[in-house]
Amino acid sequence: MALVLLGINHNTANVSLREQVAFPPERLNDALRQVEALAGVNEAVIVSTCNRTELYVDVDCNDEVQAQDTAVSDASQHAHQQQLLSWLSDFHDVNFEELSGCSYFSWYEDVIRHLMRVACGLDSMVLGEPQILGQIKSAYAVGKELGAAKGQLGRAFQEAFSIAKEVRTDTAIGENPVSVAYASVTLAEQIFSDFGSLNALLIGAGHTIELVARHLTERGLSQIVIANRTLGNAVNLGEKFGARGVLLSDIPEELETADIVVSSTNSQLPLLGKGAVERALKVRRHKPMLLVDLAVPRDIEPEVGQIADAYLYSVDDIRDVIEDGVKSRAQAAEQAAAIIERGVEDYLRQQRERNAVATLREYREHADTIREAELEKAMKMLAKGAEPEAVLASLARGVTNKLIHAPSVKMKQASADGRDDVVQLARELFDLNGDS
Repeated sequence: MALVLLGINHNTANVSLREQVAFPPERLNDALRQVEALAGVNEAVIVSTCNRTELYVDVDCNDEVQAQDTAVSDASQHAHQQQLLSWLSDFHDVNFEELSGCSYFSWYEDVIRHLMRVACGLDSMVLGEPQILGQIKSAYAVGKELGAAKGQLGRAFQEAFSIAKEVRTDTAIGENPVSVAYASVTLAEQIFSDFGSLNALLIGAGHTIELVARHLTERGLSQIVIANRTLGNAVNLGEKFGARGVLLSDIPEELETADIVVSSTNSQLPLLGKGAVERALKVRRHKPMLLVDLAVPRDIEPEVGQIADAYLYSVDDIRDVIEDGVKSRAQAAEQAAAIIERGVEDYLRQQRERNAVATLREYREHADTIREAELEKAMKMLAKGAEPEAVLASLARGVTNKLIHAPSVKMKQASADGRDDVVQLARELFDLNGDS
């Protein structure tokens, strides 16, 4: 058996194609069943997110597999790749050649390494982003529930989860912000101690504000107001996060309870001036207010930064935070890569140990069969009145001869063929320390 991977991600395909090969939840079970039914497939897990679709499969191997099950002939690998590409093309009714041109394929050790990199966020559009680990765990859970990830592939995913946990614990891969939305929320966490009890006012209803709202709610902040020029857009976005939607004209009133203000609109003129903030702070009895202006042109007058209890950050200030975060994550990524390499080696070693255990079990069963046959033969000799000493000698001789027969034949043949490595390995296995 060996692991193979066929994938398409944000580095190899545009969003239009990624959309076509994505697996909606309601079709995932059927897809897994179909992959499992392909010739030579033993296990399967399908990872499908907005940035990637990946098929992880455990397949049968023949005697082309080399000593450590790490490589097979180019023809064999190509056959597995074409089989998975054909299935993916048929399932989604997508042109085969187009899929082939933007997909990647990996075998065995490279599959383990790739899976660990993905789980750790090293293969993500945003380096170190944490969401992908949860998505991979969900994909594995589906495969496990259907009995499609129960052996070697299942162990690979478990090992990847373990490595991802170690990377998150021992490195700073996910600690520093790398997007303006994430940086804004992280900044708020650093300024305010009792984060969950705060009130947030978000100005705008675009993608950036949606990300800010998502990050805020993920960190336990539930009191959110979204202000927008179009009330319907504010209300619709607010429904996703349990937030309240208001008009831009309601901002002065909402400022009085807002501890965090984040603005990102396409307005050509400032929406929030120094006077409005000063009046709100007076009502708040000068309780501090964090204002983050992510808009270009700016939504908040720069003079707001002159107010004692108002902490104003522009998009340039946030970018400085992001650059520091990117540098920090890049350093952490190097540490994570070293952890992953160790994880790959540990997995391969464990797999080799399992292969040895299976061989030893088979050999023991073979020896037990010989023992039982010779014992039965000895019992019949005793029943016919043979001398016990002669029976014991015959039993020992029979067991010995049958156990060493096959190894003797193989070693003679290997020696005749000039394969001295086999003979030396036999000496090591049988613990023979004398002269050859």
